[in-house]
Amino acid sequence: GEVCNMINKKYNEFLPSMQSAEDLVSQVDGLSSNIDLLKAGIENEVQRDLNVAVAEFTELKQQLERDTLVLSILKKLQEFDTAIKEYNTALLERKYAAAAQQLEQARSSLKMLESRKGFELKILKALGTELTVQTQNMLYHLGEEWQKLAVWKLPPSKESSSLESVMHSELHLRTVPSKEEEIAGPPVASVLQAFAVLGELHTKLKIFGQLLLKYILKPLISYPSLQPFTEEQSDVFILRFKSEEPNLDRSSPMEVFDKIKLIFEVLHKYLLNVPLEQPVEDKKECRVTLAELLGDMIWEELSDCLIQNCLVNSIPTNSSKLEQYVEVIKSTEEFEKALKNMQFLRGDTTDLLKYARNVNSHFANKKCQDVIVAARNLMTSEIHNTVKITPDSCVALPRLPDPGAGDHLKMQKTSKLLHNNMVNLEDETKLSQYTFSLPTCRISSSVEKLMELAYQTLLEATASTDQCCIQLFYSVRNIFQLFYDVVPTYHKENLQKLPQLAAIHHNNCMYIAHHLLTLGHQFRYRLTNILCDGAATFVDLVPGFRRLGMECFLAQMRVQKGEILERLSSARNFSNMDDEENYCAANKAIRQVLHQLKRLGKVWQDVLPVNVYCKAMGTLLNTALTEIVTRIAALEDISAEDADRLYSLCRTMVEEGPQVFTPLPEEDENKKYQEEVPVYVQKWMTFKELMIILQANLQEIVDQWADGKGPLAAEFSAAEVKSLIRALFQNTERRAAALAKIK
Repeated sequence: GEVCNMINKKYNEFLPSMQSAEDLVSQVDGLSSNIDLLKAGIENEVQRDLNVAVAEFTELKQQLERDTLVLSILKKLQEFDTAIKEYNTALLERKYAAAAQQLEQARSSLKMLESRKGFELKILKALGTELTVQTQNMLYHLGEEWQKLAVWKLPPSKESSSLESVMHSELHLRTVPSKEEEIAGPPVASVLQAFAVLGELHTKLKIFGQLLLKYILKPLISYPSLQPFTEEQSDVFILRFKSEEPNLDRSSPMEVFDKIKLIFEVLHKYLLNVPLEQPVEDKKECRVTLAELLGDMIWEELSDCLIQNCLVNSIPTNSSKLEQYVEVIKSTEEFEKALKNMQFLRGDTTDLLKYARNVNSHFANKKCQDVIVAARNLMTSEIHNTVKITPDSCVALPRLPDPGAGDHLKMQKTSKLLHNNMVNLEDETKLSQYTFSLPTCRISSSVEKLMELAYQTLLEATASTDQCCIQLFYSVRNIFQLFYDVVPTYHKENLQKLPQLAAIHHNNCMYIAHHLLTLGHQFRYRLTNILCDGAATFVDLVPGFRRLGMECFLAQMRVQKGEILERLSSARNFSNMDDEENYCAANKAIRQVLHQLKRLGKVWQDVLPVNVYCKAMGTLLNTALTEIVTRIAALEDISAEDADRLYSLCRTMVEEGPQVFTPLPEEDENKKYQEEVPVYVQKWMTFKELMIILQANLQEIVDQWADGKGPLAAEFSAAEVKSLIRALFQNTERRAAALAKIK
């Protein structure tokens, strides 16, 4: 302050004086050194004391932390020790649930101890070992108890799960706790809760569940004769089986459900009605019962087994029984409800119930599958078992419902026959009786049955729900697609080797094609409403079937033609017939051809429709005649003896050829077809003209030619006739004159 005043004064007075200035400097210097001294003092003494204090504080803090840690560790050790002591006491008193909880307490204390970093106690290892030993000890005791509670008496394992061995399975459940245990509450609950606390319940229940499925539940589903049979003794409840003659080879779902329900009721009453106190994060009480745990483990397998071995078989095979199926659905619902009440099941509509409720779709699937299996069996059965069909034949059919009758059709029992020839397409357009008639022939009886199956299935379709109707309609179409694919492949070898089978197959295809024209028409009222664009028809399949039949038969015809030509090829070209050996060879060839045709005429007799028969035999006979004409017309030299022998060979063909036409079994009825041979054999007249030439003189040949207007000119060309004249006659004036007239 003084210094400031002084400075002010000097300035104010503007009387600067050198002396005063020097005083000022010395005062400032003094002040500065005072500050330095003070600073040195602080640095040397105060700082040192402060450091000491902080160090002391830190040390105290660490000491405190160490003490706290040691204290908490000692506390945990004490907790561990107490838990183990209390566990031992509880175990001796057989209070299993309490004992198990003490073990868990000890386990959590040990966990805390192990989590302390930087504080590894040697003792921890020993404690861990102790805990493991005690846990195993406890589990051993519990295991012993559990074995007394539920005792399985099973057949020796080498026996299969046959009915015989299942009969020897028993399950014994202990019912009353013995005297000294009464205090500890129900032993079952105690044992099972202890398992739960120790986390071993799942394993135990899983094994129990598997035994239950294998030795009790599944056999009850599989063997209708098994009846569960219970017996209560003073302290044990026994579940075993007795076998009764079943009234059916399959039990109804109702019976099976009742048996299974009984098993669950017994288990619920004596073993599983135990709440498990499970530690929960949420504070809300959550009590899972044993029944629920077991249910979760076995329900899926049990329900699959019930569906496959019980519900599947109960699906009806015809729509009239569908109504009664409501009972099955109801009993499935009740079965599930009972299981829910006993807490074996949680959640709603299980697969089991869904399956039962979905009966319409299963019915349709099963029906379609049955239809296809039946059809396939028919297609792979023998072709040669035949039935005769005539234009009056008909497919036996139950009477069809009236068009307007709607969905709930009551099928009348009377049956109406659907004639092959009388298909009344619309009342107003009556078609001629034979528009759709089938010629008389033989078809495989299996194909007739196949057709009946198709009609029956369509009839069933008209009485079904829409969805089922559509499925059935398409499965009938599938029958025919299947025939088209399966039969030619399955019977391939026989159709190639055996001419009779080829003929029957041809008829089968024509018969099917014939029915496909009108099939579906009878059902049109019902089907067209459901199938889009009124597609309830089979007409599109007709050309394919006709082709299938034709191709198979034509292939057989090619085989037969090949054999005829093969046989005629051994006739030495019909040349030099005056040589005995050549003549014999030619004669033999002709005999063989006739024999082949006779045999064919027999195997096709009464099988092929008459018109098809005559065309086929005519074509084959024609093949033989054409070949003979070609060979003879090509000869360059024919001696008089040659000509005679050739003529007699040809005469054999003309006389015996018509006799191979025997389309009908009644001999006298074949006459008219034999007389009509020229109609069926294209080259018949050519052959007759050739025979005339072989016997004629030059003048007769010229007369037969008649300036290209005679019968000879109708069958042979001028070149062919000239060639024959040159082969048959010596080169003379008369021959030259005759040749000149052939032009």
